[in-house]
Amino acid sequence: MEKTKSIRVLVVDDEFFIRKLAERELALPGREVTTADNAVQAMKLAAKQDFDVVLLDVRLPDGNGIRLLEHFRENLADVEVIMITGYSEVDSAVEAMKMGAYDYVTKPFSLDRMNMLIDRAYQRKLMQRELRQLRRRKGGEIMHRIIGSSSAMRHVEYLVDKVAPTEAPVLITGESGVGKNVVVNVLHSRSLRADMPLIIKNCGSFNKDLLRSELFGYCKGAFTGAEHSQEGVLAQADKGTIFFDEVGELPLEVQAMLLRVFESQKYRRVGDREERSVDVRFLFATNRDLSVEVEEGRFHEALYHRLNVFSIAIPPLRERKEDIPTLLEHFLEKLYPDRPPYRMSKRAKECMIAYDWPGNVRELRNVIERGIILAENDLITAKCLPLDIADSPEEGECCALPTLAQHERQYILRVMEHTGHNRTKAAGILGIGRKTLYRKLQSFGVV
Repeated sequence: MEKTKSIRVLVVDDEFFIRKLAERELALPGREVTTADNAVQAMKLAAKQDFDVVLLDVRLPDGNGIRLLEHFRENLADVEVIMITGYSEVDSAVEAMKMGAYDYVTKPFSLDRMNMLIDRAYQRKLMQRELRQLRRRKGGEIMHRIIGSSSAMRHVEYLVDKVAPTEAPVLITGESGVGKNVVVNVLHSRSLRADMPLIIKNCGSFNKDLLRSELFGYCKGAFTGAEHSQEGVLAQADKGTIFFDEVGELPLEVQAMLLRVFESQKYRRVGDREERSVDVRFLFATNRDLSVEVEEGRFHEALYHRLNVFSIAIPPLRERKEDIPTLLEHFLEKLYPDRPPYRMSKRAKECMIAYDWPGNVRELRNVIERGIILAENDLITAKCLPLDIADSPEEGECCALPTLAQHERQYILRVMEHTGHNRTKAAGILGIGRKTLYRKLQSFGVV
């Protein structure tokens, strides 16, 4: 941490009195205060030197303070901006807070409060820098990262960067296979809890009869077979992060219990009279529309509003096909890192791009792994791809009649989508066993 370095403060205000006050009262030992009376001058100063904290008036004679805020956030590394506003402009200051301002003060402001805000803003800047250095130190490992250059994935990356260092709960939504788990791992690795455990639990895999015990733990003798006390996943995640995948699968009564933990950070083991405290950050994911689940009485409304503080929607692969070449390159290189990467023929790439990927990135990865197994001379050709992908028409090309296997695949996937990916319901509609359906989904590469 750079404790001995002076804090560089830029004050942008068109009032002469404010600038002189800042130069006289805010330039404490360990601080350098520079002033500007308009937006153009402020941008010129920021282009020549770096600033740690900016005090920025909402109204400037030659520009809008909120637009200047965007400029500083984009061009000054980890800068923290404190907005200065009149009482009539508080709405503008609140808008600035949503855009990343650290805080705002109204005129006339207290010097003690301003000095405190500058120090706190600077500490936050250092925290962000240390977090980035921590990520770099972990750079020798193959870390989870968000792959894709589409505008949609750049927006996802932006949201992750913003929310990761906070303690806010995050709800990640998207179809099966879009990469929700990858986003969770990136969120945790960029958080202030990165060195603490990340506990991942799929809510659909919980044993319904033992769900409370798995979540909260239990005391010896709490039920038949409880021969010794056992901690639950909440205790395992203490001081770290817990990720509930497919949170929509939780029974309503357990949702109510989870809401209480959310609000109080306290829980009680099964069979225990005493409450325990826990310090965890919550992340959630679902492929369902939870607002619809709430309307239909299948999801606790209060829990939905509590976990939907900050949501990140990951679009399906068919809506961001420009990411497919990057994903192909990534998997060809990373699936077998100890050898030269496999290559893919031009026609194979065209087929991969033309295909709609109902199983999203997970399906794409499985197809590449299959192609690697079938590759000759390290080259994956269209012959190495599943028939329904190899037959994907190029733009403007007529589609050949689909095979019976292709018809079956399309029909099963449509039924899965119709049932909200509920395998039990889908198996009933299809007239096959749940295990048979699972095997078929495995063969499609969507499990």
